[in-house]
Amino acid sequence: MSEKKILVVDDEESLRVVIRNALRQKGYHVETAEEGKKASVLLAENQYDLVLLDIRMPGLDGFALLEGILKKPLPPPVIMITAEDTMKNAINAMKKGAFDYLTKPFDIDELEILVEKALKERDLETEVEKLRGEVREIQLGPHTLVGSSRPLREIHKMIGKLASRDVTVLIQGESGTGKELIARAIHCESPRAGHPFVPVNVAAIPRELLESELFGHVRGAFTGASEDHSGYFEKAGQGTLFLDEIGEMPLNLQAKILRVLQEKEVQRVGSAEPRPVHARIIAATNQNLEKMVKEKKFREDLYYRLNVVPLEVPPLRMHKEDISVLASHFLKKFCEELSSPAKQLSKDVMIALKKYTWPGNVRELENVIKRAIVLSPGTTITPEVVFPFLGDQLSHIDIDDIALEEIVRKKLTSFLGKLDGYSMDDLYGVVIKRVEKPLIELVMEKTQRNQIRAAKMLGINRNTLHKKIRDLKIVVKPT
Repeated sequence: MSEKKILVVDDEESLRVVIRNALRQKGYHVETAEEGKKASVLLAENQYDLVLLDIRMPGLDGFALLEGILKKPLPPPVIMITAEDTMKNAINAMKKGAFDYLTKPFDIDELEILVEKALKERDLETEVEKLRGEVREIQLGPHTLVGSSRPLREIHKMIGKLASRDVTVLIQGESGTGKELIARAIHCESPRAGHPFVPVNVAAIPRELLESELFGHVRGAFTGASEDHSGYFEKAGQGTLFLDEIGEMPLNLQAKILRVLQEKEVQRVGSAEPRPVHARIIAATNQNLEKMVKEKKFREDLYYRLNVVPLEVPPLRMHKEDISVLASHFLKKFCEELSSPAKQLSKDVMIALKKYTWPGNVRELENVIKRAIVLSPGTTITPEVVFPFLGDQLSHIDIDDIALEEIVRKKLTSFLGKLDGYSMDDLYGVVIKRVEKPLIELVMEKTQRNQIRAAKMLGINRNTLHKKIRDLKIVVKPT
């Protein structure tokens, strides 16, 4: 255990010396200040495990200093020191958050016992805060909201606002944008963090089972119901129930969900007895619910009940500045998970990733990086590994930003893949002709079909150029 650091603040020099010497003999690191202003500077520059604070001091008094200390994140416990005639003030300080108080004169043994008690409580609070952090990490899973773009910063702000307000939230955004991750973050930052986070993908549950899964059922409610079963609303307890793909919910069940939200109670299938519901509801969809309401595919009253606070998640193409940090995050994460040596993306791969439109959003980027780690033989992930994953969407990439060799490499990779099972004895000649012909055609066009200038640009003599034009059947239009 590290040495505990204590600050003693008192305007009586003799008392400071007595306290300092006594606590140092107990193995504590002790610093002192004779007035509030100096103590304020020390508190700003150092982390203390405990503060012994006199109330009556010249300048900044103990009450003002206590107020500043308690504003710190995880503040140290404060033991107030006072004279008999200020007992009332000491009690007021206790109400304001002091750990305890001592009245002058006090016994050193009494001081030592109180200090030990305060430091033990401090250790306990630190451990609890550490456990809370670990719980949040477990609940959020291996992913975090990575990125610092303006759209992501706005999402972070919304999470902070919504976490402390126990209202229903509707998260809207395309598939793969991280809607569940945002719902988890809201839960983990809320007072409900110590209770379950229960995610339910409405679209993944067969419609005939959805009511039973959400609300539960009693024994004998239907064929196969051999025992009582609690639904997701009950399983969430005082935590958060996350209803993903809410737009896929059948209309007849939407009415029952509305009743649960209004009455704060649920009835298991086959039971007439209502059960209280305490969970917070967060819903999400990749559909336009407002349009579905107009088309009578989604209940208007349920839409407004869910949409108390809307949160729109932008697609990845709207915050491309986060791609590099996301890619680096996924590289590190999956290399550790797959016990793979550390890998990096080549410059051309990173350029391509930033130019790609990402129709599958962050989830698609995550999958591309994971596949690339698995298939890349070296420590640098190159375009020929990544580009095939981007498929026809490669056309969205501005090839001016990509090295010519990498473009050729990708095309050759595709071409050679199509030759599997076929015999070819003159691959070199075939490939060279395919490159030569468009190259000569473009140079001829650039030089306005002047063969002398074209031959010079190509670095060959005019007769060689003339022969290639004939052999490759290049049409030279008259000027």
